[in-house]
Amino acid sequence: MQYISTRGGMQPLPYCETLLEGLAPDGGLAVPETMPTVDGETLERWRALTYPQLATEVLGLFATDIPREDLARMTAAAYADFPGEVVPLRRIDDDLTLVGLSEGPTLAFKDMAMQFLGQVVEYALERKGSVLNILGATSGDTGSAAEHALRGKERISVFMLSPQGRMSAFQRAQMFSLDDANVHNITVDGVFDDCQNLVKALAGDLDFKRAQHLGAVNSINLARITAQVVYYFWAWLRATDAGGWTELSFTVPSGNFGNILSGFFAKQMGLPIRRLVLAANENNVLDEFFRTGIYRPRSAAQTLATSSPSMDISKASNLERFIFELVERDASRVLGAWRELDEQGFFDFSADQARFAEEFGIVSGTSTHADRLETIRSVYEASGDIIDPHTADGVKVARENVESGVPMLVLETAKPQKFAETILEAIGVQLEYSPELQAMLDAPQHVTELPDDAQVLRAFIEEHALR
Repeated sequence: MQYISTRGGMQPLPYCETLLEGLAPDGGLAVPETMPTVDGETLERWRALTYPQLATEVLGLFATDIPREDLARMTAAAYADFPGEVVPLRRIDDDLTLVGLSEGPTLAFKDMAMQFLGQVVEYALERKGSVLNILGATSGDTGSAAEHALRGKERISVFMLSPQGRMSAFQRAQMFSLDDANVHNITVDGVFDDCQNLVKALAGDLDFKRAQHLGAVNSINLARITAQVVYYFWAWLRATDAGGWTELSFTVPSGNFGNILSGFFAKQMGLPIRRLVLAANENNVLDEFFRTGIYRPRSAAQTLATSSPSMDISKASNLERFIFELVERDASRVLGAWRELDEQGFFDFSADQARFAEEFGIVSGTSTHADRLETIRSVYEASGDIIDPHTADGVKVARENVESGVPMLVLETAKPQKFAETILEAIGVQLEYSPELQAMLDAPQHVTELPDDAQVLRAFIEEHALR
């Protein structure tokens, strides 16, 4: 299995080399040269596997340059501290089932991929005898998941950018309470998209990238996308354990398009997925795109601060991987679309809009703060379950897209404790924290404030990077 760039300018690379690259040298994103496929007989054989064993099988289709025994050791280590089932499914009403993805160390779905990424990046670096300085941007959960997965690793340093004042108090504490020497938290005077633009600017400077051994852990990283594919297979298997082939739909709260892209990969691989339902919050650029075919990212000033802050994103990095498939893998058309985006602030695929649902199975919807509160309240009253605001966005949009005879699974994104203020507002319940979580919230915080300036960030990395 080899990987190419969506923009056509990267020689095919194996898995380990691709994940160390992050952004491709031509500015594109890595995609499989040929998507692996899974048939019904293989799916049935996988039904009896544990989650780490299933991860070995699915990831083994992508990471063909890693010996199977090494891959099995890494997946076992990645999920060793999760509860027994790793990803539990639970019904919340007659129509919807939640896929429990927040059982990891930072209580968010990002742990599902980050815990594996921490293992495989360290493995690839040891094999190469090299170091990596991770430069990432977070709107909340990616940063803490990455830092907890990579803290203390000798060959890796983490430089994580986050927007000042745009995360919940819990999210800030999870990141800034870490005092590991290889973790550098940086707040930027701006919004998430400004942070993401800084990451792309430095990653696009190939001389600087090579000199400083820069890599990425955002959802542009191939290991993140492929590790997330696993739980779509797991959820489908568990939802169909009662017997019979069943086509399912998934609803996915989405900001940077990485989580739902993994479902798109799973569908391309042959998993019987009928629909992938994208749930956006008020920053609904992606919903507008899938409803109209016109992609028009908003400026930092137009990007709203909402009660589902991890989705406060107006420029979705992973959409490029979908566009690559939409234009039938024609890299010149991808380049043309992004040139139009740079020149006029939007690109237009309205002529292809009907294909989004008909050919690719993707539909979308938007949820607001009022919707979140009402959804959290209704789920709590009906089932006793407390869901976080991002999952509530998913549940709200899922309810609008349920089809008769087609089970609907909603991907949970985080534990409600991460967003206690919104839970209190919705249902009047003051969530309790364990002694460990309270200690984290009370711990001193370690963070550097920087302006939205690429040169200042360059100087900071040059001073603190591993060599």
